[in-house]
Amino acid sequence: MKNFVFISPNFPDSYWKFCAELKNNGLRVLGIGDCPYEQLKQELRDSLNEYYKVDSLENYEEVFRAVAFFTYKYGKIDWLESNNEYWLERDAKLRTEFHITTGFQEEEMRSVKCKSAMKAYYEKAGIPVARYHIVEGYEDAVEFANQVGYPVVVKPDNGVGACSTFRLHSDEDVRNFINTKNENIYIMEEQVNGYVCTYDAIIGAEGQALFVSGNVTPDSIMDVVNDCKDSIYYLEKEVPADVREAGEKTVKAFGVKSRFVHFEFFRLTQDQKGLGKKGDIIGLEVNMRPCGGYTPDMYNFAYETDVYKIWADMIAYDSSLKALGTCRYCAFVGRRDGRHYAMDHDAIMSKYGQAMRMQGRIPDALSGAMANVMYIAVFDTKEQMDEYFRDLLAI
Repeated sequence: MKNFVFISPNFPDSYWKFCAELKNNGLRVLGIGDCPYEQLKQELRDSLNEYYKVDSLENYEEVFRAVAFFTYKYGKIDWLESNNEYWLERDAKLRTEFHITTGFQEEEMRSVKCKSAMKAYYEKAGIPVARYHIVEGYEDAVEFANQVGYPVVVKPDNGVGACSTFRLHSDEDVRNFINTKNENIYIMEEQVNGYVCTYDAIIGAEGQALFVSGNVTPDSIMDVVNDCKDSIYYLEKEVPADVREAGEKTVKAFGVKSRFVHFEFFRLTQDQKGLGKKGDIIGLEVNMRPCGGYTPDMYNFAYETDVYKIWADMIAYDSSLKALGTCRYCAFVGRRDGRHYAMDHDAIMSKYGQAMRMQGRIPDALSGAMANVMYIAVFDTKEQMDEYFRDLLAI
């Protein structure tokens, strides 16, 4: 029996489904987390062969001892994953220390975690990227900003989501940023005039795609976080051919195998010198894990399938027979607490109840980028979806 160690299987909440499908496929599923066992969902308890509680997942030595205990008790660990951006480097370090070869090793992480290092791989795939500069101080930052033109965007070179990401419009903004920034290494990029679209896929051991989807985020996540805006995005009914092609080239450039991936691109909304024409695809960044939040469930809603099973089949068999059903748009709306909306909950459910697939509170850990209350619904046409967005966001 193969041993699979799942780090933090209780967050996000739906990740117990990954564990359940692994166990259904005959793997021994061993969980490590800092949540007391009695507080785990019953579905997760039923999906684990054993659970090791640590005081803090931030404490590497504790987590190391947990993996060592499982190794002593059950033998060699075959897989170790969290499917969570926050723990990817921890996962790689543990794989390296315990000689687990079914995932990224510690020395490979810079290429998939540092935004500056990712650019070379996008370029290897023939995909343009924004010009960038690693910030050292005020003078070099201003020189780059004036070279590419304001506004520019600064963000941690190794960061999660839109945390500590800012748009700077002037030399004075740069000075204020330099004087107040934290100790992170920051990358500064020319602003790309476009919206984010993605290639999301489950990739097998030979680089083959077992499942493909893609989403569109009309508004900048940076602005959603910094300005406390409402959050919207949607899954495409069909992944555009140019996004699919860019995703496949990126998989090959990074040598991705046996992973769930979430690759981000810009689609230009206007011609931009040095980057391309309106409608062109530009590389943004790669994420070697599923798209965050509730997106795995949204895949299932959009395509009448089960990505938890497809992923577990990839782990167990390097294939999957799980088919897609009817394909629809799947739309997410996150609304902020303290804001008065034209449609209250009852009105939303009265009009969209049949289309609604999930609704409720968003955990505080996710609310910065996703807001506080979510509604997820499916639609046959983009026109229906656009009306849904207008209704739920109207003030």
